[in-house]
Amino acid sequence: MDTRKRIKIDDVAAAAGVSPATVSRAINNPHMVRGSVRARILELAENMGYSADGAARALATRRSQAVGAIIPTLDNAMFARIIDGLQRHLYKSNYMLLLASSDYDPEKEFRNARVMLERSVDGLMIVGAVHDPRLYKLLEASGVPFVQTLAPARASPHPSIGYDSDTVAQLVVGYLRGLGHRDFGLVVGHTAFNDRVAAYIESVRKVLDSFDIKLAPDRVLHRQYTVEEGGNALQQLVRQGPLPSAIIAGNDTLAFGLIHEAQLQGLSIPGDLSIVGLGDSEFAANLPRPLTTVRTPKSEIGRLAADYLLGRIENRTVNLPGEMQVELVVRSTTGRPAVAAPSPAKARNKTLA
Repeated sequence: MDTRKRIKIDDVAAAAGVSPATVSRAINNPHMVRGSVRARILELAENMGYSADGAARALATRRSQAVGAIIPTLDNAMFARIIDGLQRHLYKSNYMLLLASSDYDPEKEFRNARVMLERSVDGLMIVGAVHDPRLYKLLEASGVPFVQTLAPARASPHPSIGYDSDTVAQLVVGYLRGLGHRDFGLVVGHTAFNDRVAAYIESVRKVLDSFDIKLAPDRVLHRQYTVEEGGNALQQLVRQGPLPSAIIAGNDTLAFGLIHEAQLQGLSIPGDLSIVGLGDSEFAANLPRPLTTVRTPKSEIGRLAADYLLGRIENRTVNLPGEMQVELVVRSTTGRPAVAAPSPAKARNKTLA
């Protein structure tokens, strides 16, 4: 058994010839200690292998210097960008991030939140505006500040940061309708424990209704957010008969799968089929045929979430934006519709334009 004594703050203070309080300030509030003294203390602490006693510090300061975040999944680039913005801003204030995923399971999200609160996180970021009622009760009882991301202010009475699905739908549908499209398909994620998808479907339907266009139930396909599933969605639409002239994808990954499958099916993009994504991920502008998509402020959402939580932790007033701006980025996967949609048999005889 390793019986080496844990290095304590008193040991660092003795080695540096200063008080334990000065060591604490050098580590936790560096602006309060003169530069040369701070540098000497930090170097000694590192060389000695000192690490702060988190439990003792939390007991003394009532802060753990940690913020929790629970996201639906770890394999979605949109969530990754939000977390990156959150973590970068927290790091500047000497806060660390504890991260968990719920796999779109409300029970798992609730349990993750409870564990994080038991570990005394100082704040919590969650995704969306629909959660298990027990989670809200838990958060309110704890007194720990929390913020919902990817949720516009009007979607919830709780602190929220996001963009409005109505705005996205108006941009996308309005643009495609302006090109002359009247026959639409929608390939999105699953709606179970995903209020963002449900809201987007409703928003698209509402805007289409304003143009007197109905979205048939079999033209709305739910898939996992993968390239393969995007391709499978197009295969299903081909089997169902004449294709829509435009497909709106729930994110860029699904859109990429649709484009790839269109190539295999011999469809011309955008001659036979226009495709619009959502998110403006890094690869969207770098495809052989760059993707028309909607640019969303992912990193900015993370930064604002961090700013809000830090403000609440420090008893500062932080105003949240009512609705964040999005931008339609028009590239090469959209154009005017053909006179008639191609049949699956004819489509296979074409090549990608």
